[in-house]
Amino acid sequence: MKAVLDTNLVIYLQKGLLADNLPSGEYLISVITEMELFSFPGLNDEQQAWLRRFIDDIEVIGIHEKIKQRAIALRREYRLKLPDAIIAATAITHDAVLFSNDQGFAGLSGLKWQGIELCQGTARGKRYESSA
Repeated sequence: MKAVLDTNLVIYLQKGLLADNLPSGEYLISVITEMELFSFPGLNDEQQAWLRRFIDDIEVIGIHEKIKQRAIALRREYRLKLPDAIIAATAITHDAVLFSNDQGFAGLSGLKWQGIELCQGTARGKRYESSA
């Protein structure tokens, strides 16, 4: 299985909020997700170091012509925010499932979208640990 992780999923991983481990597979993120994660104004040194290790372990997909054209079409048809259109287009063009808890992705033509269950209450869930 190939999957693109939306920004919210990476944040959930970092905070240990996933109820279960992600299924085994190949994981990608869009360069937009990388930019969103590192541009958060409240990011502390520990969080930044964690993100750097995570980014080093995962494939980051840039915006090539197919992604650009698909994002334009998605934005026009569904009036998505540009970052969401690019992330969805990344998943579509790489024939990957988009893991996101953003309901705005539900029902987009050509997109395989899946939400992820989060921990209930104060229980801590599954975290991503770098292999490095």
